[in-house]
Amino acid sequence: QVQLVQYGGGSVQAGGSLRLSCVASGRTYDSDCMAWFRQRPGKEREGVAAIDRDGTVQYADTVKGRFIISKDIAQHTLHLEMNSLKPEDTAMYYCARTNNIHTIRALPAAGFFDYWGQGTQVTVFS
Repeated sequence: QVQLVQYGGGSVQAGGSLRLSCVASGRTYDSDCMAWFRQRPGKEREGVAAIDRDGTVQYADTVKGRFIISKDIAQHTLHLEMNSLKPEDTAMYYCARTNNIHTIRALPAAGFFDYWGQGTQVTVFS
């Protein structure tokens, strides 16, 4: 079993920055694929960014150039640096992890991920 605990988030004015972190414990592997998803009010959960075992990253078009996903293997931590935030980035953000995927060429769908964080709210006001 793997447990994912998220930190960060909050409220920020448009144009500002926030950082999310996700700390894993339990049976994790360096080959795990990790990702961030978000769910905006009235919308389905959508992929935001993912990073695979080799460090290859993929981003949703809506966040490309503004968000940066990174991982610290030694600390079992996944980060999401969010810059130039927009009101439409307002959502509940979730980290996810799986060993079902090792390399990525596109954002994996949520169904591939076995473990999820508890979610953290990000609110961007104009």
